[in-house]
Amino acid sequence: MEEDVVRRVFGGQVCLVVRMMPDERRIALEEAVALWRRSVKATHAFLTEEDIDSLVPSVMAGWLGVPELWSVRDAAGTMQAFMGIGGEMLEMLFVDPGWRGRGIGRALVELATGCRGVVRVDVNEQNPQAAGFYERMGFCVTGRSETDGEGRPFPLLHMVWCPGRFGAG
Repeated sequence: MEEDVVRRVFGGQVCLVVRMMPDERRIALEEAVALWRRSVKATHAFLTEEDIDSLVPSVMAGWLGVPELWSVRDAAGTMQAFMGIGGEMLEMLFVDPGWRGRGIGRALVELATGCRGVVRVDVNEQNPQAAGFYERMGFCVTGRSETDGEGRPFPLLHMVWCPGRFGAG
């Protein structure tokens, strides 16, 4: 999957997986933050509403600044997922809760590892669903930090892609 726009079917619905250009990012920023909020509320039970609000500026900066950004849009044009890549690092991956379990996350990680050179990801330790997902995708834990990248008390698991382990690769 080397193209910048690819048609895929997720859960019986045709979607577009699109590499977003810098000018498109500003236009879609509000939609992306809303999707991020929905996703985090569904998967990050350890975060309070205040924590989520305090993270929005970092999410916005990441959305606008990550070197490579991909989104998944349904047939109506609504964003259902996005992924950010910085070199070898999967910087962000969020899927709308209503679209989880349809293969979007798997497809984005396969794009990241298979075509974009991603071999690392950091995951909140308090989000075991995400850690389990990445293990099933072939990542293994190589380290841990007591705080997140901005020094907040949210421990991170550092994971590296280990193809062939856990039945993935």
